[in-house]
Amino acid sequence: MKLYSLSVLYKGATKANLLKAAYDLSSFSFFQRSRWFVHCIFWYVLQDEYLCHVYVRNDNLSAVVIADTEYPQRVCFTLLDKVLEEFSRQVDSIDWPSGNPETINYKALDIHLSKYQNPREADAMTKVQAELDETKIILHNTMESLLERGEKLDDLVAKSEHLGNQSKAFYKTARKQNSCCEIM
Repeated sequence: MKLYSLSVLYKGATKANLLKAAYDLSSFSFFQRSRWFVHCIFWYVLQDEYLCHVYVRNDNLSAVVIADTEYPQRVCFTLLDKVLEEFSRQVDSIDWPSGNPETINYKALDIHLSKYQNPREADAMTKVQAELDETKIILHNTMESLLERGEKLDDLVAKSEHLGNQSKAFYKTARKQNSCCEIM
């Protein structure tokens, strides 16, 4: 699971205005980075193993995150909502239509992009779900081992009964043999 890009834009009447962006291209080779960076800016669709999540608010402030297809969608939209709320509190709405990445003073995108790389650590609900999944696996393994133990106990009971029957037969045979020796 990986996040590659997090951007904040203002949706104008004819075009969208990029206000701020953060990128994590560390998983790409040096030569692939410039080509992929252009993709981050210009396409916002499902492309191979990449998925683009877009959230546009009523005030035309929008955010985009590009992630791989394994990254949980709910966590992406939680991140987008959080970024837009924080951005709108820190950056005056007068600056949105004419702003650009150099003039907008909002430094938290890189922090959010880094923090949300691991959805389990960034999102409490994902962390709880992962812990529940792990607990379910542990319980399943415990139940399997109990069942195996129960089968082994059944085998021990059967062997014990067989041994008990053999010891009774041995006792009877030994008693018969000893009874003939006592008469003499």
